[in-house]
Amino acid sequence: MKFGAIYPHLEIGSDPVVIRDWAQAAEELGYAHILAYDHVLGAEHGDRDPALWGPYTEESAFHEPFVLFGYFAAATRRVELVTGVLILPQRQTALVAKQTATLDMLCGGRLRLGVGTGWNYVEYESLNESFNNRGKRQEEQVEVLRRLWAEPVIDYRGRYHRIDRAGIKPLPNRQIPIWFGGFTEPALRRAARLGDGFIFGGMHDDSLALLPRLRDLVASHGRDPASFGIEAMVNYQSGPEAWHREAEDWKRAGADYISMRGMALRGSEGMSPQQHIDALETWWRAVGDLAD
Repeated sequence: MKFGAIYPHLEIGSDPVVIRDWAQAAEELGYAHILAYDHVLGAEHGDRDPALWGPYTEESAFHEPFVLFGYFAAATRRVELVTGVLILPQRQTALVAKQTATLDMLCGGRLRLGVGTGWNYVEYESLNESFNNRGKRQEEQVEVLRRLWAEPVIDYRGRYHRIDRAGIKPLPNRQIPIWFGGFTEPALRRAARLGDGFIFGGMHDDSLALLPRLRDLVASHGRDPASFGIEAMVNYQSGPEAWHREAEDWKRAGADYISMRGMALRGSEGMSPQQHIDALETWWRAVGDLAD
């Protein structure tokens, strides 16, 4: 089992030196990957019908993950770069194929593309994409991405995409891994059928309870659950006793990765940028002995 660090987008600030220092500290301590969330726009929640239920608002800070990872590609040498998750259906598929191919080249094959469907319908509308068909469209997007990464020219006609004898260049040197993320039954089903792994985004006990279901779904498609990747998250704010207990739970369950999330839980006080850098070492010293 390997340990990753979740980029603390809400609290890290906008100083490029601090952002670089955080990433380099994670790599130097031994973290296997850096995981970053994705939102293009934040929206006010008040007076919406239907209501916006997600945790982020117009006040929430996000750094665009492909641009951020391009910066990290130059600032780091070993650590894997993971979107956890990119809200794929609100983005143009061919453009994502191009961006990921370029980023994977620049970082030396260290990209893992985690994808999800998101919750912010205002964001979808603002980006001129449909919120209502996002799940089905995401499934087709995964097919299109893999073909664009593999073939110099494709002639593709699907329900949501038409690519008329065109392709990206340069092609990546490999099929970039696509992991799904979330905590719902549709997300588990899509991952089991199409994904290389799954990133659990819910709370510890809930996520552990979903793991047997996910493995059953993977097996139902004739796939080997042992070769299907699993990543979970541990909250820094839960404290040292919980860190070790939850990490041991996931190790016994056969998870491949755990990521430490340093951002404050709802209702908790957040940390300063320097405290986030310090937290990387504090957490690693507490649980690093469990890493492979």
